[in-house]
Amino acid sequence: MAIEVRAENTAAAATYRAVSPRWPGPALMLGSGLSNQIGASVAALAFPVLGPVGVVAVRQWVAAVVLLSAGRPKLRSFTAAQWRPVLGLAAVFATMNLTLYTAIDRIGLGLAVTLEFLGPLTVALVSSRRRTDLGCALAAAAAVVVLTRPRPSTDYLGIGLALLAAVCWGCYILLNRTVGERLPGLQGSAAAAAVSGLLYLPVGAAVLWLHRPTAGALLCALAAGVLSSAVPFLADLLALRRVPARFFGIFMSVNPVFAALIGLFVLGQHLDLASWLAITAIVAANAVAVGTAATRSRWKAAVNADDFAAARPDPAVPHVDVERYGPLRHE
Repeated sequence: MAIEVRAENTAAAATYRAVSPRWPGPALMLGSGLSNQIGASVAALAFPVLGPVGVVAVRQWVAAVVLLSAGRPKLRSFTAAQWRPVLGLAAVFATMNLTLYTAIDRIGLGLAVTLEFLGPLTVALVSSRRRTDLGCALAAAAAVVVLTRPRPSTDYLGIGLALLAAVCWGCYILLNRTVGERLPGLQGSAAAAAVSGLLYLPVGAAVLWLHRPTAGALLCALAAGVLSSAVPFLADLLALRRVPARFFGIFMSVNPVFAALIGLFVLGQHLDLASWLAITAIVAANAVAVGTAATRSRWKAAVNADDFAAARPDPAVPHVDVERYGPLRHE
């Protein structure tokens, strides 16, 4: 009897540890968003010389080199089931960067990134099963509508490109998760980055030949490759192994905030009062989503702690040290 109760205690303790709050996932997402937006602002500084296509090409090449060195994928051992999401991720990654950077060049960093956020927001709406998450996503969506309200000077092509980037980002979330499930380590991410870099090899070489880069522009493009491709790519892959896709989509609402602030201080792109209020609403929705998720985790931990306490052996039952005396024998 004592041996069985002790085994139950061990299982209860393991369960208690398993449901304790896990902050590496949110920390990875926060770092990914900050690095991504800083890289985008640095990339925008190179647009006058290289253009969006040239900057994206350099960015993809840098990401391919970094991720291939880190992941070292065994490409010959990949199966067809593993190659499919890798190729899809490579195509989505390349298209997302090109459409986003072109939109940034036309409508500014803050608005372009905010529109791109509709992608993960859609993932959150589709996959959410909690009313709190759904309410936060709807509040963020209303804020996005305020940010994109029509004006006489509205650049509809830039908005359309940002929306296409949003579709790509939603697909990126789901494909990145699949790649992480089917391939160990960073092999899938490295392979996708390599394929994406190859896609940009001919067009990127042509752009760089026609627009000879300056040292400053080339340095900005290289920095964008590290900050906006390599770092977020690795961080997102690791984060999606720790958090659900819907939580990832809601939490990444911090990206428009980063983009607006960095666009203001680095690029001098100012937003009006209504836009800042909309950004505040996005921050509030994100904070509520994270706070309720943390509260739910603590509640689960408390429930399991009560179960653990209830499973303690009766002090009246003699304790037997199995490791010292061996298991009980019924003779």
